[in-house]
Amino acid sequence: MAPQKTISAAAWAGLFAMGFLWGCSFLAVAILIRELPIYWVVAGRVSIAAVVLWGYIMLKGLPVPKISQYLWRFILVGALTSAIPFLLITWAQRHIPSGLAGILNASTAIFGVLFAALIFADEKLGWRKGTGVALGVLGIVAVIGPEALQSFDLTSLGQLAMIAATMSYGVSNSVGRILLSDLRPEVAAAGMLSGAALIALPVAFFVAGAPPVSLKPETWGALLYLSVMSTSLTYIIYYKVMAAAGAGNTSLTTLIVAPVSIALGALVLGESLPPQAYLGFGLIALGLLVIDGRILTRLRGKDTA
Repeated sequence: MAPQKTISAAAWAGLFAMGFLWGCSFLAVAILIRELPIYWVVAGRVSIAAVVLWGYIMLKGLPVPKISQYLWRFILVGALTSAIPFLLITWAQRHIPSGLAGILNASTAIFGVLFAALIFADEKLGWRKGTGVALGVLGIVAVIGPEALQSFDLTSLGQLAMIAATMSYGVSNSVGRILLSDLRPEVAAAGMLSGAALIALPVAFFVAGAPPVSLKPETWGALLYLSVMSTSLTYIIYYKVMAAAGAGNTSLTTLIVAPVSIALGALVLGESLPPQAYLGFGLIALGLLVIDGRILTRLRGKDTA
């Protein structure tokens, strides 16, 4: 068995940077939906992010394939990895606190492991990953709570929309591995965002009409942050960290996202979450750590010492 990759100081810095940037994205969405239709939040985010990433690719002189050969792949993966989940998350935040959205978002890695096990022969669950997935699912159930089934309302739908978004992320990881693994990660990311823009822009025009341009300064700031910092820059950091530390280690950044979104929701938006939300996050976090496996390895090492 190949040795598990370790996390260097630079990779840890990247993990915390991604966690902070993604954690702040839920506050940015909460600001945007006060003034901008959700369809234009998504269309603006993916379009601006795609332009920035293509600019980065041109600046670095990275090889770009013939786009016509990959267009349908970019659209399909872009739908699963950006257009659909971004729309679900943005809609969900109209009905649930941003901190709760951040907690539920932490289940992304759980579904990623689950769908990979269903699709790829070399990604079998095994007892450890299976236990981690089960803990993550219990955490999701704890966050949503049994009362959601008794009094089904928009809050319940918002939570389910977040779960659907994380499931879309999970599927997209596997589909992207199949369709875009022969491309450089930065080019694949720019292509996916461009494919998402080809979907999101027509939908936004059709459903919401022309985009409003007379927005408040904080709305423009939130849109630029969401597009440039929380999407383009985070993609660049993500692939650098993954190359250095491995996909499993990189997924640990989701443990940083939730505390950041909770803190910002409380400090900036005055949100408060029920105790079950924190219990659920604890179970999801434990599930991710069990999937990662290092804690169990160290505990076994102490037992045999």
